[in-house]
Amino acid sequence: MPIPTSPEDRSTARAVAEDLLAFLDASPCAFHAVAALRSRLVAAGFEPLSEGEPWRLHPGGRHFVERGGTALSAFVVGTQPPSTSGYRVAAAHTDSPGLVLKPLPERVDHGTVVLGVEVYGGPVLATWMDRDLGLCGRVVLEGREGRPESRLWRSEVPLVCLPNLAIHQNRQVNDEGLKVNPQTEITPMVGTLDGGLPEKGAVRHLLAADLGVADDAILAFDLRLFDAQNASFAGAAGEFVRSGRLDDLAMCHAILGALLTVDDEPSVTTRVAVFYDSEEVGSQTTQGAHSTLLPALLERIAIARGDARDGYLAALARSILVSADNAHAVHPGFSSKLDPDHAPVLNGGPVLKAHASRAYATDAASGAAFLLACRQADVPFQWFVNRSDVKSGSTIGSMVSAQLGIPVVDVGSAQYAMHSVRETAGAFDPWYMTRAIAAWFRG
Repeated sequence: MPIPTSPEDRSTARAVAEDLLAFLDASPCAFHAVAALRSRLVAAGFEPLSEGEPWRLHPGGRHFVERGGTALSAFVVGTQPPSTSGYRVAAAHTDSPGLVLKPLPERVDHGTVVLGVEVYGGPVLATWMDRDLGLCGRVVLEGREGRPESRLWRSEVPLVCLPNLAIHQNRQVNDEGLKVNPQTEITPMVGTLDGGLPEKGAVRHLLAADLGVADDAILAFDLRLFDAQNASFAGAAGEFVRSGRLDDLAMCHAILGALLTVDDEPSVTTRVAVFYDSEEVGSQTTQGAHSTLLPALLERIAIARGDARDGYLAALARSILVSADNAHAVHPGFSSKLDPDHAPVLNGGPVLKAHASRAYATDAASGAAFLLACRQADVPFQWFVNRSDVKSGSTIGSMVSAQLGIPVVDVGSAQYAMHSVRETAGAFDPWYMTRAIAAWFRG
């Protein structure tokens, strides 16, 4: 694996990876990921904007705007209006596949309180068994004057377990793999009636006790399960990182790190970072890539910088976007699953993703622009193309390119076990990707 050789580079790369692990631990779901992004932006001097108020922007201004608690955009205003300089945009997504609680989740089975969940996106369900699991997300309370009040919440201990079935009761499991019905067999256990849980409203009871409110003050919640084990290094030389949600929080971390690297460097071009929600379920939400999130943001920046509608459209024609979503690494036990000539490795640098039918938006021109950024940053790069007999996955790149009419390159860091409850990536790739996107922002 082409890892850095100099002690200085290895130390720097290690520091970037350690920061990624801290970001992952702070971000068990999209709500907490946006809170972590916001905290870092505020610490760097970025100022919040509201979509419901007029904007006044000035060259060099650093701002961010949130939508729905799970999506965020940040930007640094260029010295020239967008109509003359365009935008350089980097985009990723905050959501990951998993298990989401139903609104009325509890039922009792032989004295055990189990939770009803829905499958979000395409997780590898078997990997959620026999893990230490927590609950996290958003809780909506009845606040002052009867108005809803939202709070972030996460369990600080492994609150939930999902035990596997003994092999004695499933003799075929090692031959046929674990097959589970998400309605009847994915039943996370949160406690027992003997342990003091009520037969009805157990989740609200637990939330109320932790938040210091009455049970009936909790109006609703958006809660999901998460792997309670902290992110960690692995490998003989610490060359791997292991965590849930590397897809796609690793790219959120890299984009934010790149933006904060260049945010005080003067630029004629407005630099934009977009962190969408809902990519794993098709992006058809108010916070997803099919929404007005990015088009409205770019148009409002143009208007605030003195451009009319025609100027905004001209700005799009001068813009380019990098869509960052992790890529599949060649797995030593399953190397035949990838095209032999386009098989990325961990710690091999950013991966450019291409697809003839445009599941990925990369073409020769947009790919070349990112390759030049890698060269300028002295970062290795790789290519990923699916086997010709395998259906490709997809990401936000093509839909954003079609929506805005701007060229897009799809990239990502290589990883194993995508959509598993715990994924594996290279410990040096976060540094490579951050440097490459910083060079991309510089243009």
